[in-house]
Amino acid sequence: MSAQRAHSALNPPDGIAGLDPAWSRLVTVADHRDDDRTWHLLDSAPPTPRVTLVCVHGNPTWSYLWRDLVGGAPDDVRVIAVDQLEMGWSERTELRRGLGARIEDLSRLIDALVPTGPVITVGHDWGGPISLGLALHLHERGRLDGVVLANTAVHHPAGSPAPTLIRAARLRGVLAGVTSSTTTFVHGALALSRPRPPAEVRAGYRAPYGSADRREGIEAFVEDIPLDDAHPSRPALDDLAARMTELAAVPALLLWGTADPVFGEAYLHDLEARLPEADVHRFVGAGHLTPEDADVAGAVLDWIERPPASPPAPPSDRPRLWDPIGAADPDRVAVVELGGGSQRAITFGELDRRVGDVAAGLAATGVRPGDRVALMIPPGVDLTVVLYACWRLGSVMVLVDSGLGPRNMSRALASAAPDHLIGIAKAMAAGRALRWPGRRIVAGPMGGAARRALGVELALDEVEALGDGTPPPIVPPSSLPAAIAFTSGSTGPSKGVAYRHHQIEAQVEQIRSLASIGGDDRFVAAFAPFALYGPALGITSVVPDMDVTRPGTLDAAALAAAARAVDATLVFASPAALANVVASGATLSDDDRAALGRVRLLLSAGAPVNPELLGAAAALLGDAEARTPYGMTECLPVADVSLDEVREATGGDGVCVGRPREGVDVAVSPLDERGRSGAPLTTAAGVVGEVVVRAAHVKDRYDRLWWTEHRSSWPPDGHRTGDVGMLDARGRLWIGGRMEHVLTTAAGPVTPVAIELASESVADVVRAAAVGVGPLGAQVVVVVAETADAPRRGGLAPLGLADQVRSAVWAAREVDVAAVLTVPALPVDRRHNSKIDRRRVGDWAAEVLAGGRWRAL
Repeated sequence: MSAQRAHSALNPPDGIAGLDPAWSRLVTVADHRDDDRTWHLLDSAPPTPRVTLVCVHGNPTWSYLWRDLVGGAPDDVRVIAVDQLEMGWSERTELRRGLGARIEDLSRLIDALVPTGPVITVGHDWGGPISLGLALHLHERGRLDGVVLANTAVHHPAGSPAPTLIRAARLRGVLAGVTSSTTTFVHGALALSRPRPPAEVRAGYRAPYGSADRREGIEAFVEDIPLDDAHPSRPALDDLAARMTELAAVPALLLWGTADPVFGEAYLHDLEARLPEADVHRFVGAGHLTPEDADVAGAVLDWIERPPASPPAPPSDRPRLWDPIGAADPDRVAVVELGGGSQRAITFGELDRRVGDVAAGLAATGVRPGDRVALMIPPGVDLTVVLYACWRLGSVMVLVDSGLGPRNMSRALASAAPDHLIGIAKAMAAGRALRWPGRRIVAGPMGGAARRALGVELALDEVEALGDGTPPPIVPPSSLPAAIAFTSGSTGPSKGVAYRHHQIEAQVEQIRSLASIGGDDRFVAAFAPFALYGPALGITSVVPDMDVTRPGTLDAAALAAAARAVDATLVFASPAALANVVASGATLSDDDRAALGRVRLLLSAGAPVNPELLGAAAALLGDAEARTPYGMTECLPVADVSLDEVREATGGDGVCVGRPREGVDVAVSPLDERGRSGAPLTTAAGVVGEVVVRAAHVKDRYDRLWWTEHRSSWPPDGHRTGDVGMLDARGRLWIGGRMEHVLTTAAGPVTPVAIELASESVADVVRAAAVGVGPLGAQVVVVVAETADAPRRGGLAPLGLADQVRSAVWAAREVDVAAVLTVPALPVDRRHNSKIDRRRVGDWAAEVLAGGRWRAL
């Protein structure tokens, strides 16, 4: 390539993967020095666009980064993706263009190219600040319609040094060697992608940078990042950061790859503070090249079509969450804590006082309404006090179940980014080791040396003493955020579910109605999500001596001890907990049976419960009434059903979960032949589809998951549950499984739960998973079963057992089972020990049936 040609603007060669040559344009415009310069850009060029997206790449990429957005744009949306001067296929001018010059260059280009109409700016990496400069330019002219940013920065947050990779590249004698003289920087950037792009895509990114003189812009880009106050571009960057307040009312979307070693989440939080009304979506596991690693194009195109924001719900006229504490008999026991052979209790009067003191003390130490507070305290007296104190203060509880395990707990806390962390000593140690965010307050004794080593600022008793005698803060309105609770992660990364006060208050009233709770009831809470609702219900509660994050640790004796401690009338436990209670029931003494016999109602939720198990548990409790609510972290309860109703229910697809609760609307979005939903909602009997619910106690949103929330909120006031089900002629809801687990056979979609229930009716089958093997639309049904005589390793089931399973499934659902496999144990979720990981089972079954090696599941 001649020197002249190397410096000219060019159209990309044909054959670059995913790039349509028809998108390419060369445009000549005067730059900030009034010299004519030629840009290469990609342009979807619809005839009559209603809005234009201007996409700006970073280093060392080019407009290729935005090819999915250009190609996916609808006919009324124009997408322009530029190659910045000195980069991609644009002209090489041999000028060192600083940030201010690049902003002016781009602004002149867009003024010429898009002289009228609204514009949305889109930027990534060092293209983020440049696109924000364009955004301010357009905003001054009344033409800015929105801002989209992905893994970028305008400021180095306190305590966050400049990205290590950039600092390393800027070392003396290193810069030219890794950026222009060699392809190291290009290859290194592609290595930051998660997952690694295919070879043809990597070749596409490298295509414009085949020679050293075409890579000089890469070197200049790295050199232009201000790492100190004396840098020539520092004033322009500081001015940009300061002026972002001008964009506070402009719609904004922040899209973030969480595995980016260049721009970590401190940079995201800095942008959130500057754009407080921005929508945020974190792509868990995506790396630095966010538009390459995740479906950024899909998120952006959905965002520009989003419906207007719904008005906030009116303030609740229900009792506030802490009101029943002060209204109860002050001498009545509120919470009993069991563990380690000892018992601790607190009365409603003591609880009311401590909640007020801790709320006032937290306020005195700098905890503010709206601050996020992660609680890492086992259920019991201290957790109850701190939870209700924080609610009384108006701070937002971050509730992360330790049953998620250290890795997923860390992911959840990184997502929620709490301002404060209140926990026991073990949590303080874990927080230091795993670098959990938040200012530390320890609950319980801790020596000074340990506090210094773990970064603990205060102890809970010190906080309480600060608030002693001080009036609690002003009562927060019920429309404020109250909690972020994380899902179990059984069907993907755990999601933060955000609730406002009025939504939790509505949930409390649903629970009160569901259990017909009166003032004389006493509550055994062996189900983690409801372990703290006793005070809000105004009744005595106790958590059994168990690890509530591992339901299977509850045995019959522990349940009886808890019931005896409060003379319980209500028990709430998950199916996994009940299974172990029933299995250990023979160990109960006469006193234990008498204590359990006073229980009038057994509730079980968290996963589908086998009627035989529920019946056996109810019998152990002296034939207590047994009911099972249906719901999810996003809305519980949705429906409920009695054991007798479950036993007599017939004719549905899956398991009957009963009629919707009063105030809950349920409909389904019918499935198409590929097992997807999206058709208009219906309540017609017998139609199988995705279950959609509306209720006052549905979540407010998914936290920092705007796109997930957008897709789940359809219609806008409903919640798409991800469960597949149907309503029968009597208005009862049946659940057939999860949408992602629907089997797409040649005969149409098939739900797994009915097949699994039929398989489990075979004498030797303890638990079963129905999965589809093969291409979508032509899958065959495979049953993978745990059996009473568990095999040492997975494999084909004995012929007799396979025949029994096939016969049972055909009799129940008229579905052919292609193969039956057995395993020592099916993989289940950590929290409830009940939800089968069908995706993992399906992958394993496909590998086995394809002749793969016999590996453990």
